[in-house]
Amino acid sequence: MKLQTKYFGEIDYERGDVLTFPTGLFGFEEEREFLLLPFEGSAETMLCFQSTQTPALAFVSMNPFALLPDYEPALQNHELEELEVKESTELAFYVLCVVKNPVADSTVNLKCPVAINPDTRVARQVILDTDRYEMRHPLAEFGEKEEVRC
Repeated sequence: MKLQTKYFGEIDYERGDVLTFPTGLFGFEEEREFLLLPFEGSAETMLCFQSTQTPALAFVSMNPFALLPDYEPALQNHELEELEVKESTELAFYVLCVVKNPVADSTVNLKCPVAINPDTRVARQVILDTDRYEMRHPLAEFGEKEEVRC
């Protein structure tokens, strides 16, 4: 299948590449299917959730473990059940990035990651039940890491 994307032009993808969000993303509940596409040269630390329904809709995301190696997202039991896993460690996690100008002012949302079951390709954005993480962590607080750029 072909898809016009926001950041990558026209791409080819297979139905099996699609992530299904049964409840959408926060604020975009009607958007249920996305592709997770890596930005070239990011070593897969910076990616994009690209809507398959709305070509202009795409969210920059990051691998939170590249920013914070001790990041520990723990989901509630009902969230684990919905994603068909027993433990949070069975899931892949990504955090949404708000890219600003200058880039140093960009932020990541560590409080509300996207959790993905890599086996079923079902995904869900969750709110972590902890005060340890914020919705707007400035990228600058993670130090200067060459591979972490929005």
